Amino acid sequence: MADLFIGDDKADEIEIVAVAAAVGTPTAVVRESERLVYGGIHRRRDHRHLLLPALHGLQNAKGWISPGGLNHVCEVLQVPPAEAYGVATFYEMFRLDEPELGPETTHVTHVCVDAACQIADNEDLIAELEARGAHVHRSPCLGQCERAPAQFHQGIGRHDSVPADTVEVAVRIPQQGDPSLRLLRNVGVVDPTSLDAYRANGGYRALGEAIRMGPVAVCAAVADSGLSGRGGAAFPTGIKWRAVAAEQGRPKHVVANCDESEPGTFKDRVVMEQDPFAVIESLTLAGFATGAENGWIYIRGEYPLATARLENAVSQAREAGLLGADAAGSGHRFDIEIRRGAGAYICGEETALFASLEGFRGEPRSKPPFPTTHGLFREPTAINNPETLINALDIVLNGPEAYRRRGTERSPGTKLLCLSGRVSKPGLYEVEFGTTLGEVLELAGPLTGSGTLAAVLMGGAAGSFVGPDALDMPLTLEDTRERGTTLGSGVVMAFTDEIDMTDVAVRIAEFFRNESCGQCVPCRVGTVRQHETMVQIQAKGSLSAQRRSLVDDIAEVMVDASICGLGHTAASAINSAMALGLLPEGGHDDDH
Repeated sequence: MADLFIGDDKADEIEIVAVAAAVGTPTAVVRESERLVYGGIHRRRDHRHLLLPALHGLQNAKGWISPGGLNHVCEVLQVPPAEAYGVATFYEMFRLDEPELGPETTHVTHVCVDAACQIADNEDLIAELEARGAHVHRSPCLGQCERAPAQFHQGIGRHDSVPADTVEVAVRIPQQGDPSLRLLRNVGVVDPTSLDAYRANGGYRALGEAIRMGPVAVCAAVADSGLSGRGGAAFPTGIKWRAVAAEQGRPKHVVANCDESEPGTFKDRVVMEQDPFAVIESLTLAGFATGAENGWIYIRGEYPLATARLENAVSQAREAGLLGADAAGSGHRFDIEIRRGAGAYICGEETALFASLEGFRGEPRSKPPFPTTHGLFREPTAINNPETLINALDIVLNGPEAYRRRGTERSPGTKLLCLSGRVSKPGLYEVEFGTTLGEVLELAGPLTGSGTLAAVLMGGAAGSFVGPDALDMPLTLEDTRERGTTLGSGVVMAFTDEIDMTDVAVRIAEFFRNESCGQCVPCRVGTVRQHETMVQIQAKGSLSAQRRSLVDDIAEVMVDASICGLGHTAASAINSAMALGLLPEGGHDDDH
């Protein structure tokens, strides 16, 4: 470990208290007389993963992270200041320059500027808030696309994880109470704050059945069901769980990837807010099946209500003996820790999430090795998002054969879809795989705006646009792939013909420019050049052949040479918009 050279800036009492509340009792504080500390590698490993909670504590306490506060965190956790500074500057929610806040300011208001909110008059909302004296920050997608234009209040002067003025908004589940629902059957029906209510409606029966079956049989059932990941990559869940279960002799982990940051996506937020005990039960089931003793929930920082609900669920489950040394009477030790992200889209990539949770910048790692052998803390790890995890409850309880009766042979089960944009009933829908795009839009219809469909964004900003001729497309993994698009994370965002799609494309390009972690040159440079080119197209009012060729060349390089999926998909939506003729063509390139 590198020597620690701590600067002269000191933390004040508010910051010291905030850090202590975030990380617990200090374990390695530098004495006042010392300016140089030698620390062992074990100390760094033991405490480095507390860096993100400590930074949240400072940000929440004063609305920014001061040099003195950062120095104190480095002393407590034995983290080199340069590295801590690199982590703190990585995230959208942290500020290292003191903001100009009034004495009465209790929060900063984040307003979404991505597509669903962009076409829902978000600039009018921003102007209104600023006129009222609010401190407004233009933010990337806040995961509330069904409530567009969305806003989030980041509290100041609090040491807990929930901003001061968090207000629960009525969840939009148009199918609420439908007896055919599986993944959403508890939403709006069961009190999300009560373990007793959850158990009275069948909660924890699946975990009990899993314990009776044993880990090998549980992994076999998940594999036989054909369950695939619901975050976009669609990797077979059973293969992942079996690989982790086969690892011996090292600590193992299961991680719930709740860093849902794909523009247009809000499905996991709804599940966590309205059915948090299902997330806890399914993560416990995954830990039992894989032999992992350590469960982690990494949740995006802009989800305060979901965080509070999950914290409550973990606490109640622990008190009831469903977590701990003998989780649910299984003879297996398993417990869960919750960690908040801080606004970084890239941390949805699994290896970037591991780096962030460990206390480093959220930069993806090259594969191989894969997470099943070298995941969190370089130890065997199974990572799934909440939608994937809660599918396992249905599979274990009712069997893989019953699960396969829904959907199609190659895409079994049901899928959560996030409907937003120009639809009259935006919200979260559960449909069987194989339901057509047109049928899904009818569920959320009729269209608003002009009422004439121009395009549908499938899979989010990393997905692609399809035209009205795709309404007959069955929503399965195989059919969307054959049509050159993707289901991705379940985004279905409708655009009507009065919308200026050039503005939308420019914002998508800006999103990827801002969210690239900068680790690899093709993505770091390519996303900037892509955005610059889209701004030029917007200024010219037309897409010339030369600029179309430049966009194609940039996309090819990013796809071929980027380390992770962000670079691979940063041009997908823009290329599809050009292919569909959503951007005005013509003119010539007269820039030199």
